[in-house]
Amino acid sequence: MATMGRNSIEIIRRAALPALALLIIANFLGYAIVGSNGILSWGDYRRQKAQRQIELASLDVERIRLAHRADLLDPRRVDPDYADEMVRKNLGLVRPDEVVIPVAD
Repeated sequence: MATMGRNSIEIIRRAALPALALLIIANFLGYAIVGSNGILSWGDYRRQKAQRQIELASLDVERIRLAHRADLLDPRRVDPDYADEMVRKNLGLVRPDEVVIPVAD
């Protein structure tokens, strides 16, 4: 009976290292399949990419609009109508009921 106990302990010792290696490999395979960067999250990445492309397109439109407004305020060639609008708006000189009538010189 003592030899039977020794044999089982010896079998457990021999099996421990391969079992640990299999657990580690299974852990890595699990993360490769269902982890945050795994195969199953590729569809989510595609969806996020499509959303980011839509957001990028809207930001490009906004950037072009802001670049145009900045060009209108260039000190070398200021657009008088836009400059007047900005001055009146920032100084609080425009009321909601106000009508601006241009007067020729």
